[in-house]
Amino acid sequence: MGKRFSMAGRLGSIFLAVLAAGACHKPGNPAISKGSKVKINYALNVDGKMVDSSAGKQPLAFVQGAGQIVPGLEEQLEGLQAGAKKSVTVPPEKGYGQVNPAAVQKVPKTAFRDAPQLSAGRMVTITQGNRQFPAMIKSVGAKDVTLDFNHPLAGKTLQFDIEIVEVQTQ
Repeated sequence: MGKRFSMAGRLGSIFLAVLAAGACHKPGNPAISKGSKVKINYALNVDGKMVDSSAGKQPLAFVQGAGQIVPGLEEQLEGLQAGAKKSVTVPPEKGYGQVNPAAVQKVPKTAFRDAPQLSAGRMVTITQGNRQFPAMIKSVGAKDVTLDFNHPLAGKTLQFDIEIVEVQTQ
């Protein structure tokens, strides 16, 4: 009888250790799945530098599977629960894509009202019809301005440190 009690005690200790480690699904704490309303805190590092963070702001809110965040991050969040913390590396093809050379275009300098103030590195918004497109000025020549319509993080590996704040399922 003593042996049984001893073995049960060991199994109970192992079970409690597994629960404490968070290896089991916690009842009442839903896991992220398609359609879940999710809130996360995050820090985004690129090339060893922090480029964005939710620190001091409201958590980022999105719907899982709705394409509201980069695909590589969305994939890595699937199945996590509130309270989980994770570091996620997202390659360019699952982030903002590779740099597209065709997205770098020359535009006549006369297309800009503020042409004398234009400088390389400045962000501008180009309006075509009723659509607007952000672009970075690559260079300013005598007659043309070279614009880059790629996302500023295109071609970059993204390193996220995230904490799941809230998960609501339907």
